[in-house]
Amino acid sequence: MAVTATVRRRVDEDTVSVSIPSYDFPHSIRDSSKVKRGQELELTGEVTRIDEDSVTIALGPLVTVAIDKVRLVEKYRPPTRKKSLRDMVD
Repeated sequence: MAVTATVRRRVDEDTVSVSIPSYDFPHSIRDSSKVKRGQELELTGEVTRIDEDSVTIALGPLVTVAIDKVRLVEKYRPPTRKKSLRDMVD
């Protein structure tokens, strides 16, 4: 899942403070690129819990946001098997 965060300020040369919609706590990420205040970043992580109106995503620490603020980035596809489960008869 992905959530769009807005850059608030640069804490130091490799850390940026971001604001995540519907998440009422400060959050900082490591970012060495030249992002500026007000620029939007896409943060991706795995879903750990889904409630009626909120989703918890693992972005390092667990972040719980409203379900309408996240979007699906990649669809789950089960791994493909290269060998069959049964032994082949000669």
